[in-house]
Amino acid sequence: MAFIGSTFGQLFYAVLLLINAVAVLHEERFLAKVGLGQVQSQNQFDPNSISLRSKVVNLISAVRTLLRFPLIGINVLVIIYELIFG
Repeated sequence: MAFIGSTFGQLFYAVLLLINAVAVLHEERFLAKVGLGQVQSQNQFDPNSISLRSKVVNLISAVRTLLRFPLIGINVLVIIYELIFG
């Protein structure tokens, strides 16, 4: 039973690290250089015509915008948990 709990804990840490990695990407320094900068699509209201690249750009932008403050709180809680229960 402890194996299942530790697996979910490790999965939680991995997802948290990936979300943190996306949240700290700098748009001008990194994303624009690899072609993932913020670009307005011509047909942004037609979901069938939006490319995969546009969806990835929108996902990165949403993570950076919507999860900024919740990530700070979650990271603080994880750090406190690790300090106490280490």
